[in-house]
Amino acid sequence: MSQIQSDVREVLPNLGNAQPVFGAARADIAFEVNGTAISVNVPPLRRLSSVLRDELGLTGTKVGCDAGDCGACTVLVDGDAVCACLMSAASAAGTSVTSVEGLANGRLSALQASFLAHGAAQCGICTPALLVAATALLDKQPNPTEAEVQDALGGILCRCTGYRKIIAAVMDASLQAASLDFRLPPSGHAIGSSPIRLDGVPKVTGGEKFGGDSFPADALAVLVVRSPHYHASFAFGDLAGWAKEHPGVAGVFTAADIPGKNCFGVIGPFADQPALAEGFARLRGEAVALVAGEREAILDLDLSDFPIRWIELPHVLQSREAKASGAKMIHENRPANLLTSGFVERGDPEAALAGAAFIVSGAIDTSYVEHAYIEPEAGYAYLDGDALVVVACTQAPYMDRDETAKVLGLAVDKVRIVPTATGGGFGSKLDVSLQPLIGLVALKTGRPAALAYTRTESMISTTKRHPAEMKATIGADADGLVTGMIFEGDFNTGAYASWGPTVANRVPVHASGPYATPNYRAEGRAIHTHGPISGAFRGFGVPQATIMQETLYDELAGKLGMDRLEFRLKNCLRNGSETVTGQLLDSGVGIAECLESLRPHWARAKADADAFNSANRDRKRGVGVASCWYGCGNTSLPNPSTIRVGVAADGTVILHQGAVDIGQGSNTVITQICADALGLPLDKFRLRSADTAISPDAGKTSASRQTFVTGKAAEKAGRALRETILRFANVSEKAALQLDSSAIVIREGEATRRIDLASLDVDADGFVFRAEETYDPPTLPLDTKGQGKPYAVYGYGAQLAELEVDLKLGTVKLLKITAAHDVGKAINPLLVEGQIEGGIAQGIGMALMEEYIPGRTENLHDYLIPTIGDVPPIETILIEVPDPEGPFGAKGLGEHVLIPTAPAILNAIRHATGVLVTKVPATPTRIRAGIRKKDGIREKEARR
Repeated sequence: MSQIQSDVREVLPNLGNAQPVFGAARADIAFEVNGTAISVNVPPLRRLSSVLRDELGLTGTKVGCDAGDCGACTVLVDGDAVCACLMSAASAAGTSVTSVEGLANGRLSALQASFLAHGAAQCGICTPALLVAATALLDKQPNPTEAEVQDALGGILCRCTGYRKIIAAVMDASLQAASLDFRLPPSGHAIGSSPIRLDGVPKVTGGEKFGGDSFPADALAVLVVRSPHYHASFAFGDLAGWAKEHPGVAGVFTAADIPGKNCFGVIGPFADQPALAEGFARLRGEAVALVAGEREAILDLDLSDFPIRWIELPHVLQSREAKASGAKMIHENRPANLLTSGFVERGDPEAALAGAAFIVSGAIDTSYVEHAYIEPEAGYAYLDGDALVVVACTQAPYMDRDETAKVLGLAVDKVRIVPTATGGGFGSKLDVSLQPLIGLVALKTGRPAALAYTRTESMISTTKRHPAEMKATIGADADGLVTGMIFEGDFNTGAYASWGPTVANRVPVHASGPYATPNYRAEGRAIHTHGPISGAFRGFGVPQATIMQETLYDELAGKLGMDRLEFRLKNCLRNGSETVTGQLLDSGVGIAECLESLRPHWARAKADADAFNSANRDRKRGVGVASCWYGCGNTSLPNPSTIRVGVAADGTVILHQGAVDIGQGSNTVITQICADALGLPLDKFRLRSADTAISPDAGKTSASRQTFVTGKAAEKAGRALRETILRFANVSEKAALQLDSSAIVIREGEATRRIDLASLDVDADGFVFRAEETYDPPTLPLDTKGQGKPYAVYGYGAQLAELEVDLKLGTVKLLKITAAHDVGKAINPLLVEGQIEGGIAQGIGMALMEEYIPGRTENLHDYLIPTIGDVPPIETILIEVPDPEGPFGAKGLGEHVLIPTAPAILNAIRHATGVLVTKVPATPTRIRAGIRKKDGIREKEARR
């Protein structure tokens, strides 16, 4: 018997008469919420999380799993933190419940203010739960230790922050004033300052609206029927008859109901995925039908009798199986199941390796990695006249618009995408998911349609990081200079293309690492299987390739007898270097500065490890280092962003900021850039966020492009608006601007001019003065040998990992990570630190624990991501080597920060144990197996 069922048995006798609705008995249940007595009439078994959200509108309580695994639904019940998804409405009877909305009365609590001050909220989806649980802790222990904070918050997962700023915020809450008084920087001083997020307050109050937080009351609920097989044909029975037999079901929809082209994809020439499968499914979890109905009916609907017949077909899940001779084609037009390949060649790598004084070779495999954002996909659609409006979480509203219009047979201008707050994305929410599905239901029924994926549904149907099977050889001369490298990798792209072409093309450019490699060949292949679709995930294949390259660099340094850090410094790119694509890097190359900054930490860490290892036998410490580089934006493709900014008649500056902020801080950073370019303070700006009907296209939030590309567009727009105002006033560029109520005050020397905005004409957008500018990075195509200029700007970084390995158990304890990253110019240093810490946490997961296994790890209980206790102290070193192309010299950062973490950890494990784990993640089982194998080899050698 479940806990919920047990609770209900105890409480049911006191609930009075229960009234059935669509078969579910209801009862009146009274309890207190945020100090107010309430009574709800709901089924006694209804989850408390659903009651709070759906009946009381308290959507600050989030739902991430409905299984108690993520903790996002945490509330206080009689002062104790509990998962509301595990508590029935019946068991809440007579209790006092506090949600995030009840933590403060009209002003922020000290804890909420501390979260803002420390940048402890990024996407914000887990923030309410963390605040609630931390409040319970602080009520009992006002000055907690770090261990006490970790214990109190250990059941709540965060995928964005890396937890370090959360810990600091809780520990410092008693020092933070209860009222929020964070002043925004004055005019001309936004760049380089760390004001609180401009969108931060709703994140800590529960007011932020994510994909599932604002469904219309009259919306039809939608269920998706999905394939239970990796590969199968199917046929439907009597769908209409089945629908009639189930009260409250409004309709069943299949591919036959799709009015447009039943095919979507993020890269047009490779688009191959149906919104609803036709006749056969290529992967487990593929959508085949939709059931729409009244919310209460859908909540109780059992799909076990849904009229569909399946015939399971043979399937392949591994790249090596899919490319083997005789393997059946998954797509008829893709022989050998090859989606596409990328290629870069420079010089004569075979000759270079043949003449090298030292060479090393190796092979490494990596696993599927799940994005594990805490917010599953959610949204709703409705008709506004003859236009379809889709309100949903997304990273790419304009791409969503175009693909949804295509599938539904609508003109592009008849589809509007309104992004909600997005509770984490990391690449997967670039792909269309539920948008055409809810759009189809809204079109067919004329009613709003709403859908929120379950955790399992999200994990089986959305994209993953590509598993990779890689091998490489690297050679160096006697002086320690790298002379040549050959790399090849097969990347399992799953059943459909998604971002497979991007991975295949980006990997060969980056597989050399940020090092001078005069003779080079690299090939990346995207291979189809019947596995999960692999797409974009923070790095587009570069993290996998970097593991291969950086672990070989350690081995090569060992053969040379060189210090591992010194070997990297000797070979790293510098101003004036040429990359493996022949691109001349004139300036802005900061990898040497990153590595140099690690020198004192490297020396101290090695000494600490030596001292520890000499005193311990069963536990050993290791120190690892790894570097990264990453091209910001699309690879050799157009990559424009457009920004609109204007001054309204009331004296506010309206910024149409179409770059979706998924937690990285683009709403704040891009506004900071625009503010200093314009010469007006941040507190005068008002954001109009991404909405395809009102804001220009700022491109997708991916590829570390928003600060660089959209930021550059914002800089151009700010400067253009400033120039327009100065010309109107007939003053020089040296003049200073000030907004005083509904007037612009312009000062130049002793002269002052006041322009009354209310007296001037306004345009259709309500602007008196306006500017709209576009920026597209200057890149060049790659030729047949991969030579050209794929990116205008690169970012660089290096990380040092310190850890301890239990040789008997194979377990790893991380001690510290030191991260040096060249960001060009830190527009907002606090947000930069937050990105670094969050990326490192994901890199830790990739290195040590995250392995998505289809059919086995489809929830957040079996699929492990780092918790608050898994992320060690992180020391961040910000390196600023300006790039002349970036806004105020800034470079992208989002992907870079994850890339070096896993190889640094793997190198540290090898330093501690003498074992390189060649199947990632390096789980205790694999580490222990490597140690046993090494010890066995040593025993054999000793016997000889």
